[in-house]
Amino acid sequence: MADLEHVSDYSMHFRQERLKSFKDWPFEDANCNAEKLADAGFYHIPSDQSPDATRCFACYKELDGWEPEDDPWSEHKKHSAQCPFLKFGVPVEELSVQELLKLEIKRQTCKINKLFDAKAKELREQSQAVRSEMETFLQS
Repeated sequence: MADLEHVSDYSMHFRQERLKSFKDWPFEDANCNAEKLADAGFYHIPSDQSPDATRCFACYKELDGWEPEDDPWSEHKKHSAQCPFLKFGVPVEELSVQELLKLEIKRQTCKINKLFDAKAKELREQSQAVRSEMETFLQS
């Protein structure tokens, strides 16, 4: 997962901003083109390891390994059925102020959960490394 602590992604609520992120998208003439991905809530977060990596602005689900025939909406629902953006079922631009605020609360909750999960994983890995080091020390 890309570093979410320093991500300033509020503008990704808006389809046009998500669409701008798809520079050098490899599947422009395919079913999973930039337009459809942006419509489905994704923006492009390429890396050297995953040049086709995307992230949902609302649930923060990251998907890569896109195939040309993949349908962005179906993939989003399959991998993150509880996404708050999917639950509203309309573009952000069509939400009322109250709905937009509800979406933002859920979006921030998703972001905090992702950050917590990443930190918990990091802590487990560090504790395992310390445990292994202690066992090695005690055996010598």
